[in-house]
Amino acid sequence: MKPSVDRRAAISDATKLPAPRSDWAYFFDIDGTLVDIAPKPWDVRLERDLLDLILRLFDVSAGAVALISGRSIVDIDSMFHGERLPVAGQHGVERRDSNGRTFLHEFPVERLEAARTRLSEVVARHPGLLLEDKGLSLALHYRTSPALASFAHQVMRTVQAEIGPDYTVLTGKRIVEIKPGGKDKGQAVDEFMAEEPFTGRLPVFVGDDTTDEYGFAVVNSLGGHSIKVGRGQSIARWRLADVASVREWLALGVGHDESTRSATGKRV
Repeated sequence: MKPSVDRRAAISDATKLPAPRSDWAYFFDIDGTLVDIAPKPWDVRLERDLLDLILRLFDVSAGAVALISGRSIVDIDSMFHGERLPVAGQHGVERRDSNGRTFLHEFPVERLEAARTRLSEVVARHPGLLLEDKGLSLALHYRTSPALASFAHQVMRTVQAEIGPDYTVLTGKRIVEIKPGGKDKGQAVDEFMAEEPFTGRLPVFVGDDTTDEYGFAVVNSLGGHSIKVGRGQSIARWRLADVASVREWLALGVGHDESTRSATGKRV
């Protein structure tokens, strides 16, 4: 069930977001959070200075940094220049822990093939749509053709009904996905928090999209810092304006005295 949105999230005060600390556990969405969203997901490139920033945070936090994304783990590793960080891919359907062990959510994978065929035919007839095949889930992008939004959502709902209740439809920013049910970004955070080096730390989740609300809900329940990037209603307790603001905030967490650091972020 999707976390309910706090309607008070549009109200904010001038309280400053605490600067990153070395004893926190960090969870980051990628697209729209660490990097700007591109019309085509495969066109996104991770700048070396951003990678260095993430790796420095990884070092100062003793490895308590994980990426929580809708992308596949293979795609994320490639984006991060081959660095193998703890990661949950495809909204938690696959997860790699800090020891490099990979866990896959069990589900009837053969049914996804019918959806793959059907969606490939749809995209062939509608060039404004893009099909992203992640292996264990399928995403239909309409970023370059927002007029096709209703059509894309209807197609995905129809396909989900055809392949059965083991799959679910997930919506995001000009994207609609079909994925195995039973896993989400919040559950991925829970799983990491039960393991070293994350356990016992204050969790921090930074994300920008509706799919990140699951992560925000878990972090809120643990008394941590949930940080929404950009506009929109959210259950997140803090807010940063954009990707650049996230990077500026993270830079405060590496190589400086924690007692003197602060960042501009609004509590919501």
